[in-house]
Amino acid sequence: MTRKRKSKRDASPLIDGIRFQCQGSGRCCMTREDYGYVYVTLHDRRRLAACLGLTTLQFTRRHTEKTDGWFHLKDPEEPCPFLEKGRCGVYCARPTQCRTWPFWPENMDPSVWRKEVAAVCPGVGKGKRYTAEEIAQILERQRDVPGHG
Repeated sequence: MTRKRKSKRDASPLIDGIRFQCQGSGRCCMTREDYGYVYVTLHDRRRLAACLGLTTLQFTRRHTEKTDGWFHLKDPEEPCPFLEKGRCGVYCARPTQCRTWPFWPENMDPSVWRKEVAAVCPGVGKGKRYTAEEIAQILERQRDVPGHG
């Protein structure tokens, strides 16, 4: 019995690690398409509120909605409300979901990586090479983030 050998093209992006550095293009913020919600944890809401000079309650009421028990930014069918001239206006306080892009569990599928990440994100292939172990740690930290657990 022979084993079918996977081509490099079919291999998980984790095998050789991933080189990535955000280029600030804002492409990941322009449309949320199938992803829909940008979830925000309590820690995210506190950080964003402080960045915007609001209380956590003010931020939560103005900028979030709750669906199935999870807070997310309003208007999921629209580009991110904090996008300013194609750049993140709250970059230093951006939500965990944004901070961990492109290292999302669903992006580690080879076909998703090629079609939905590498094809549109100019940061792929640039900057630091994240090892499989480092990526696993990033993925582990997302276990309690809605949509990624």
